[in-house]
Amino acid sequence: MSVKIISYDLGGPETSGDYKKIGEYMRTFNTRCKPLESFWMIDTDLTCAQLRDNIGRYLDDNDKLLVLRWDQVNWSSKCMSKDVNDWLQNRT
Repeated sequence: MSVKIISYDLGGPETSGDYKKIGEYMRTFNTRCKPLESFWMIDTDLTCAQLRDNIGRYLDDNDKLLVLRWDQVNWSSKCMSKDVNDWLQNRT
């Protein structure tokens, strides 16, 4: 398993329901973290391409999506919740 970073911008006009669909999919992963709006981190065996394709089902043509593998070594944060920092620390 490895941690993947998923970030997206939904182009307008979008509704809260559009964000909800992606959130519902992301919550299917037991090991996840949501440090920022439209930004998730999940620990999964899925590849970046598989995640792109799965999340892509919820996107429109004017939406943007980026999926990256996190190296878990080089990171720092500011003003994150204790839960987020603990989640990150437990994966380094």
